[in-house]
Amino acid sequence: MKTTAKFAAAAALATAFFAGAAQAADTAEVLAHSNATVSDLRHDQVFGDARHALRSARAVLIVPGLVKGGFIFGAEGGDGVLMARTRHGWSDPAFYSLGSASFGLQIGLEQAQLVMIIMTDRALRAVESSKFKFGADAGLTVITLGAGAGAATSGNFSGDIILWSKAQGAYGGITLNGSVIAPEDDTNADFYGHSVTVPQILSGGPKNPAAAPLRANLMSAF
Repeated sequence: MKTTAKFAAAAALATAFFAGAAQAADTAEVLAHSNATVSDLRHDQVFGDARHALRSARAVLIVPGLVKGGFIFGAEGGDGVLMARTRHGWSDPAFYSLGSASFGLQIGLEQAQLVMIIMTDRALRAVESSKFKFGADAGLTVITLGAGAGAATSGNFSGDIILWSKAQGAYGGITLNGSVIAPEDDTNADFYGHSVTVPQILSGGPKNPAAAPLRANLMSAF
């Protein structure tokens, strides 16, 4: 019985260890892909003058791997990071997830990179909430830009959120209507080593050295 108990304890300890390692790998992967997305945006010539919007942006939500696919039933989702501008530069990231579901005659599979440039305080407050759904009833203006859609101009920057997207696949475009974004509280707690709220992260409170490359890339890019 004692031997069995020891094996059970060892198994539980191993499970906890590998779960923690997997969580660390997941956050590292999201950060690395988010960093690559920022670099792709920097070198996107079509994006044009829209880069200037980031100089007055309140925050950015980067979703480096939104996957959308299906036949009769389509689903999309992806993990990302929300970062806000502070008096000392960009904050460390708050981890978020984005997902939605839709019905229709949809064929194919699409992977997209998304960057939501959050221009107003009310948009940031909405995104900070525990769960936010995009749609007409949200009271926010979302402007969609993308590679192949024509160069952006300063006249496009009057919305609450400017959405840059770059995608390949069978779908003709990306829309946020019906999409829900929500903070990943457990991931944020694991990343920072203690329970932490999104406002605390975005105010520049907790730090993690693993986020330094992304912060530096974002700072130098815009």
